[in-house]
Amino acid sequence: MKRRVSTIAAGLLLLFSGQGQAGELPDWLTGEWLQKRDDRWTEEVWTLPRGGTMIGVGRTGRGETLRSWEVMRIVRAADGSLTLHAAPEGGATTIFPVVAEGVRDISFANPNHDYPQRIRYWREGRLLMAETARMDGSQAQNWTYSPAGE
Repeated sequence: MKRRVSTIAAGLLLLFSGQGQAGELPDWLTGEWLQKRDDRWTEEVWTLPRGGTMIGVGRTGRGETLRSWEVMRIVRAADGSLTLHAAPEGGATTIFPVVAEGVRDISFANPNHDYPQRIRYWREGRLLMAETARMDGSQAQNWTYSPAGE
């Protein structure tokens, strides 16, 4: 029985070893995403990975009024490491290195930034989930995005 379990475990390890490897751009983030709550909305759009980069834009608003916007990039460096570059409303860019990644989950962190210090994206089925927080998890803000057009 032990040998059978070891064989199954080894097979699963081989099956999943090519997924979620360090340095892979999170192509599962690609698309146009929308969260609506009453007349409030938040949108994010992420391009397909190309040239070691994904480009994202986000905006929030209420009714027809734009409240905030942001330009983002996820970049793969020559050493394979990933970083998220975020520039709210065209301001200075803050860099968040990747701290954890899985098959459909990625977290970035910069403990020297005021807020957020941690940014996480993950998929739950067809939904895109996002969370920003301090390093200790406090002041968490969460989003549940559906594919736009649904």
